Amino acid sequence: MSELVSVSDHLARILDAIEPLPVYEQALIETLGLTAAEDVAAPMPLPAFDNSAMDGYAVDAQDVATASEDQPIHLPVVGEIGAGQARLLAMSPGTAVKIMTGAPVPQGCTAVVPYEWTDRGVAQVRITQAPKPGQHIRRAGEDVQTGDLVVSEGTVIGPRHLGLLAAVGKAGVMSRPRPRVVVMSTGSELRDPGVALGHDSVYDANSFMLAAAVKAAGGIAYRVASVPDDAHSFVEALGDQLVRADIVVTSGGVSAGDYDVVKEALSKLGTVWFGGVAMQPGKPQGFGVVGDDETPIFTLPGNPVSAYVSFMTFVLPAIRKLAGRRPFIRPARTARITHGLTSIEGKTQFVRASYDASVATPVGGHGSHLIGDLAESNAFIVLPREVTRVAPGDSVHVVLLDEDV
Repeated sequence: MSELVSVSDHLARILDAIEPLPVYEQALIETLGLTAAEDVAAPMPLPAFDNSAMDGYAVDAQDVATASEDQPIHLPVVGEIGAGQARLLAMSPGTAVKIMTGAPVPQGCTAVVPYEWTDRGVAQVRITQAPKPGQHIRRAGEDVQTGDLVVSEGTVIGPRHLGLLAAVGKAGVMSRPRPRVVVMSTGSELRDPGVALGHDSVYDANSFMLAAAVKAAGGIAYRVASVPDDAHSFVEALGDQLVRADIVVTSGGVSAGDYDVVKEALSKLGTVWFGGVAMQPGKPQGFGVVGDDETPIFTLPGNPVSAYVSFMTFVLPAIRKLAGRRPFIRPARTARITHGLTSIEGKTQFVRASYDASVATPVGGHGSHLIGDLAESNAFIVLPREVTRVAPGDSVHVVLLDEDV
């Protein structure tokens, strides 16, 4: 029997073979969730010009310095400025100009009087409270100066970054595209949800779960209908998908049974490694390249928990590297375990768990088919190869499953 490969060695082999996708400028709205591949400096200030922070009247603050309820100041209204409708560029002392929020203040204006401090007059305005010099005026560049770094290389662009980039006039950003991931399940017993089951068939949970995991990781998922246990059918289906794949992920057909068609079909190519990884669940693994473009392919075990553990451990870091997202490997944190556990020496154990406030509670049994327990979990407790037992209250390493890093 061949020696098992460690989790870290198998992951290192994968990451060494994965190259980040090429960088190109993408339309701004398409960059949400992508990683910026450039430093973006502001080509203009924000605000771009001095503008009003209130609906009210532009005035020279000196003209209304003594205004009060008992001694109001009356000024003639000589014009009106709306946002995007700035026809009046300057005003004279002793006058007022009606102005809307966001409109540029005219030359000669040193404060804005809000409507609430006036009678909202049209030809003449009655002002009952004095603004301080500069009050209610947004100064050009007080938010962002020309040349300020607004997004740094490596930033995952979120809605707020996108809004800032739009505000400074950026129509696109240099970034890597979303990785395209083809997800395939094999097994003659598999049926799509919604189809009637026979006495010997089951619903294909893996392809839906893995496709969803791809989307959650920021990739584009192409789920392929399940392929029967026939090597020729698998090779044909795989060949049809390579044109749209940056990587391929299969589940099932990689053990040592009579119907493990993925292993049977790909072993003949000589470009895909199959073997055992020292982990539980998820021992049978395969990784290599296929097709003229040498597309990376991951062949994962067929049991749902094994497939998901394998995806999070090996496929997710590869997707993140393709997309230029760091860190590639989801960091572990420390938690106190509520129940004791035993583990097989020499194998990294991934235990489904519920994590809350630095406390990890194991969920369910060890069976790799227990997808109900998997759905109740939000973390994996990771027990290293040399650890065979932990007691209640011990400190353990935990990887959160839904954390975006």
